[in-house]
Amino acid sequence: MSERTVAPFGRRAARVLDRRRCGSYVVLRCADPEGPRPQGGQFYMLTAAERWGGGAGERPFLPRAFSVLRARTGPGGTELEFLLEDVGPGTKRLCELGPGDELLLLGPLGAGFEPPAAGRRPLLVGGGVGIAPLAIWQDELGAATPALLGFRDAARAKGAALLHAAVVATDDGSIGHHGLVTELLEAELDSSPAAVVYTCGPPPMLEAVRALCAERSTEAQLALESGMACGFGACFGCVVPTRTGLVRLCIEGPVIDASRLETAIVAGAGH
Repeated sequence: MSERTVAPFGRRAARVLDRRRCGSYVVLRCADPEGPRPQGGQFYMLTAAERWGGGAGERPFLPRAFSVLRARTGPGGTELEFLLEDVGPGTKRLCELGPGDELLLLGPLGAGFEPPAAGRRPLLVGGGVGIAPLAIWQDELGAATPALLGFRDAARAKGAALLHAAVVATDDGSIGHHGLVTELLEAELDSSPAAVVYTCGPPPMLEAVRALCAERSTEAQLALESGMACGFGACFGCVVPTRTGLVRLCIEGPVIDASRLETAIVAGAGH
């Protein structure tokens, strides 16, 4: 196991440099001059510096966990990108941020992806906003790393442009393959079985990927999701079951080797 990048102590302010639309999603780019460059699959706990905890019903209360989409190192230090979708009070407030606003963050946190062993080919499989950690991982592995991405519709499928040469499936058939991304994965594994699958997306998709890889004895690493309040193991809110017992996803994950899991559907985690 490679040594993970460790977050500086405490929450810090990051200035938003750019906000752009990508179909149904928002991409925020921010300056993090005091932070290290994260590894693919690690995450950050995010809050807006203003109007957090003051909305309807005083929501949102807690920070939100987001995998980093992309990281760059320049003269001013690290720049980070995050992929957001407005699905609730927390993500709505984050999506409203623009250049000059402050984003409060804690990270990078958790354990990221591990590179494939010699002779194994990496293969990326993502769904929806879960494509985020696959973009930075593709940057590390190389642009030629194949990516299979599934989306609900054409508006969300515009997110595929964030990765290189991605093959797309949509539920409604509005673009790319009409069907599930796991159908693309099955065909890919038939033609090239010596793969290590790296995947992130909604839990039903993750479970389908896990089961498919288990049937074929294909190695897979899953970036899971679960409710997080702190991000560093204090609250025990993100506990998930594995074959060897319960683990805190924010510390032993979010990336978990598929061989450790009976299922990627986690009871009690909003799934």
